[in-house]
Amino acid sequence: MKISLAKPVIDEQMKKAVIDSLQNERFVLGESVYKFEEEFARYCGAKYAISTNSGTDALHLALLSLGIEKRHLVITTPASFVATANAILHSNATPIFADIDIETYTIDPDQITQKITRKTKAIVPVHLYGYPAEMDSIDKIAQQHELYVVEDACQAHGALYRGKKIGTLGDIACFSFFPSKNITVAGDGGMVVTDDEEVAETVAELRDCGRKTKYIHDSIGYNARLNTINAAIGRVQLKHLNEWNETRRRRAQLYDSLLSDIEELILPPHGGLHIKPVYHLYVIRTNYRDQLKNWLEKNGIECGIHYPIPIHLQPVYQKLYNCKRGEFPKSEELCETCLSIPMHPHLTMDEVKYVSEKINEFYQRLK
Repeated sequence: MKISLAKPVIDEQMKKAVIDSLQNERFVLGESVYKFEEEFARYCGAKYAISTNSGTDALHLALLSLGIEKRHLVITTPASFVATANAILHSNATPIFADIDIETYTIDPDQITQKITRKTKAIVPVHLYGYPAEMDSIDKIAQQHELYVVEDACQAHGALYRGKKIGTLGDIACFSFFPSKNITVAGDGGMVVTDDEEVAETVAELRDCGRKTKYIHDSIGYNARLNTINAAIGRVQLKHLNEWNETRRRRAQLYDSLLSDIEELILPPHGGLHIKPVYHLYVIRTNYRDQLKNWLEKNGIECGIHYPIPIHLQPVYQKLYNCKRGEFPKSEELCETCLSIPMHPHLTMDEVKYVSEKINEFYQRLK
């Protein structure tokens, strides 16, 4: 048996949407782009959505639209993909790291408070693995200190926090449509979501070379547009997102029940009455991470590590900021013990049972 870690969905309807867009639309900023933006905004419950060519550029342009610049500090977590902090650097600001809550893997609000100075301008919480950060506390801190909140929702399409979809809990939210995400566009792509009309207009201008009108450019913009065929695929995928997320939750519940008796294994946070994750990844934690990974892969089960090195210990960040091991112990603990096992909408119940069986076998062999 060969079981993949992730498996993007591309069906006949999506292929037809690509052909239709190629035959009937402009290749760049065609009708499908604007329809995808409208539909994604409506899905999130926001007023505006502006597409970009990646989640990284969505974060970058979102920060620029808020006036983030060289003298500013932006607080985020080191337990994320490096693009979260890179986007802050692209904005000429300085990333300031705050450690995570080891129970949720998301940024710890108490740690945020300790990092705020007069130069702090924004907070970028990451909804890691599709699990929402503690947004009530984060928003309260932001209001007290007059800070912006930019949600890194690149892994959390459709997740719920107190009945609201992720993407509407800060000033801006940013999504990625990279092929491994819960919804993809068959390539790179991103989206900025906001209720602020001025922010939306600024991001739309910045992603299109600073273009105010066809021949008028009143800012130094970027070429960060989403291709029309990618948007056409995204529109079809969006119709299935809730269904796919529910499938992920059911698979996660089965994993939970089959793995809960292994004392040495820490399972992902489940959510509850106020939080409904979407399991972009199903991440277990174990002190035998590398051994378990090798065992599963020998048995045809693809695994991943998200992420083996926290951002502050990446060589470039150590060089830039002289970051050292031990500064953010909970983020380091997560990165040293995390293992992603198969999770995607095509994953069958039998495959979940097989993966779980092999994990149980591994721990039986340790005894």
